[in-house]
Amino acid sequence: MTGKSILVVEDEEAIAEAVRARLVSEGFRVRVVHDGPQALRAADEDRPDLVVLDLMLPGMDGLEVCREIQKTDWVPVLMLTARTEETDKVAGFAIGADDYLTKPFSLRELTARVKAILRRMERMRHSGSSEQVIRFDLTVDPARRRVARGQEEVGLTPLEFEILFTLARSPGVVFSRDQLMDRVWGYRDYAGGRVVDSHVARIRRKLGDEAGEPRYIRTVHGVGYAFREDGRVSGPGPASGESGRAT
Repeated sequence: MTGKSILVVEDEEAIAEAVRARLVSEGFRVRVVHDGPQALRAADEDRPDLVVLDLMLPGMDGLEVCREIQKTDWVPVLMLTARTEETDKVAGFAIGADDYLTKPFSLRELTARVKAILRRMERMRHSGSSEQVIRFDLTVDPARRRVARGQEEVGLTPLEFEILFTLARSPGVVFSRDQLMDRVWGYRDYAGGRVVDSHVARIRRKLGDEAGEPRYIRTVHGVGYAFREDGRVSGPGPASGESGRAT
C-alpha cells in the first residue's frame, strides 16, 4: 500500500496534523484540507485512493462533501464523527461512506481501518471471480460490478455490492454478521452487527425486497442473513451458531 494517496479533511488542525503524520509514517502520500469546498477541489485535483472525512466541517458538512465526491468518481471514504447517534452513521453509509470512527479515536485504530479499506479495494479490483450470479430475476455481475433486477439496473455502493454478491453466490448458506464483517470489511468491531444490518436494510430497499416476505435475502433470527434458495419463503433459521443452511 506504500504510495497510496489519502485526502484528510479535518477542521481541527491538531487532529489533522496528528492523522497526517501517522499516515505519512506508514508510507502514504497525504494532503490535508480544512473545509468542505477545499475538499471538493482537492478530490477533483488529486483523485485520492481514500478520503478521511470529518462529519462536521465549516462551509459544507461531511455528508454533503461525501455525496458530491461520489457523484463524479467513486472513492472510499472513512468518516470521522464526534456524534454517537446511529442515524448519523446510517446517513453516512447511505451516501457511500465505507466506514466510520467516532471521536476520540486512536491513531492505531484509524490506520488499521484505512489499511482494511484499501485491502478491500485491492481485493475487489483483482477478484478472480468474474462469473455472473443469476438468482430469480436478479443478475449480479462481479466483472462489471453491476446488479440488475430484470432489465432494470440497481445502483448499489461497493460495500452493498460485496454483501449481496457474498450472499447470492452461496444461496441457502447462513452468514453471521461477524462473518460478513470479516469477508466484506476485513475486520470485526463491537458495532459490526448494527453496521451489517443497516447495509442489508438498504440493499433490500433498493431491490424492492419486503422484510416480511423477502424475495432475495432472508433474516436468520439470532444469526445473520442468507440468500433464498428457491421460490418459497423460508421459516426462521437456528437461534445461534456461526453459519449453516437456511431452512
